[in-house]
Amino acid sequence: MSDFSFMNKMSEDDAYLFKRCIRKMLDATFIIADKDERLYDYISAESNQYDVNTYLAAIGYKVVVEDKLKVAMLQQSDDDMETVGIRRSSLYRFDAKEIRLLIVLWLLFLERMGYAEQVYVTVGDIIDKCKIYQITLSPAEFKNAYRIFKRFSLIDYGDDIATEDGKVRLYPSLQFCMDIGQLKQVMAEYIADDMTEDMEENEEMPESGDTDE
Repeated sequence: MSDFSFMNKMSEDDAYLFKRCIRKMLDATFIIADKDERLYDYISAESNQYDVNTYLAAIGYKVVVEDKLKVAMLQQSDDDMETVGIRRSSLYRFDAKEIRLLIVLWLLFLERMGYAEQVYVTVGDIIDKCKIYQITLSPAEFKNAYRIFKRFSLIDYGDDIATEDGKVRLYPSLQFCMDIGQLKQVMAEYIADDMTEDMEENEEMPESGDTDE
């Protein structure tokens, strides 16, 4: 049985940040330093991460922090990975078109990563990349996908998202929202061979969090 007595010893500020981190993780899967600096600083501290994981273990989850990219992510607990009826519960499942768009965003992120601390593309860049790989989405489908991706802290954007000049911020969490096996399956079924080749060139992508399952 988990011991949560540590919660009674927290300062008022730490208790507030603890609750914020738990709720943010359960709602959005990721905490990004550039987006939620205070929450990231809290959860990336080893002692705080231990407390958060103690709490989350009771419901079958854990938090993993990627220090280099400054991303904290919610993952399924190792003990529950193969438990029937638990593995896919409470996890958002992207549809095929959303997954294809995610791959485009991920490839754009990889292309521009390292040129600046923050990675931005335009809506036009995304549309052009989709055309290259023969991915077709209606304006409504683009809008809905962007909204979902923003909720999960994969991207961010402003009021100009409906225009081709609108800027979209790509977060490093894009590298963790899907796993290689799922990507290859989707590409084999839906996507052109040249996109598969681009994907295979970048197979060093870290293992995923749980957003897409």
